[in-house]
Amino acid sequence: MADKKYKSLKEFYPFYLSEHQNFTSRILHFTGTGLVILALLAAILFHDSVYIIAIPFLGYGFAWVGHFFFEKNKPATFQYPLYSLASDFILFWELLNGKQPFKV
Repeated sequence: MADKKYKSLKEFYPFYLSEHQNFTSRILHFTGTGLVILALLAAILFHDSVYIIAIPFLGYGFAWVGHFFFEKNKPATFQYPLYSLASDFILFWELLNGKQPFKV
């Protein structure tokens, strides 16, 4: 399925979910995305670019640990960076509101 060419986020998101089945990986993704949101808010509130610089390290750092050590797959970011980024936030919201479980 990874070789398929996705033409929309709606089409991509089920694939994204299939690559994020591990409990620990989902916690790491949730944590990283949450920290990205907090860093963005801190950058705005404190007018400090250090928080902006931290964003990719927070987001990718947690996510890639989840992929390489727990999911044992290659992050979709490499092939679909925008769909993957959007899907990170969708999954974060769905985990937060209970639409997706942490444990699949």
